[in-house]
Amino acid sequence: MRKEREADTQGPEGARRATEGAWVSAADDGGSGGAVDTQAGSGRATAGIPSAEVSDKPTRRRFTAEYKERILEMVEGCKTPGSVGALLRKEGLYSSTLTLWRRQRKEGALDGKKRGRKGPDPVVIENQKLVKENQGLKEDLRKAELIIDIQKKILQMTDSGK
Repeated sequence: MRKEREADTQGPEGARRATEGAWVSAADDGGSGGAVDTQAGSGRATAGIPSAEVSDKPTRRRFTAEYKERILEMVEGCKTPGSVGALLRKEGLYSSTLTLWRRQRKEGALDGKKRGRKGPDPVVIENQKLVKENQGLKEDLRKAELIIDIQKKILQMTDSGK
């Protein structure tokens, strides 16, 4: 009988006991749905605690070229052991990201060049323009030759009719 009462009083955690000062989850606070500002058992208000809920669709972080350059300069300025790791933790970055950014800087990709599909080659564009212009000029020449031939025939008819 005593075991049944203990199981009933332990709540949603089943056989495990809640630790002293454990945070109350959003599901246990009566369904308010917002961030919880109190600790279970202590009754103290704790300001500034973010909600633990995860959004449905994560958003990818995007870094500007200026930010990348600034971080790389800060990393190069780190002299004491562990300071690079502390900087990476503070900024929420991985060391592999630094490696990628260093490679991009070396290749000149951080100079503000846009990524993605490149436009057509300017030589190809110029070639297409010249081909189109050439076709138009050939058509104009054909029309001019046709008019000249008609004028010759008219002139021949008028000369033979005299």
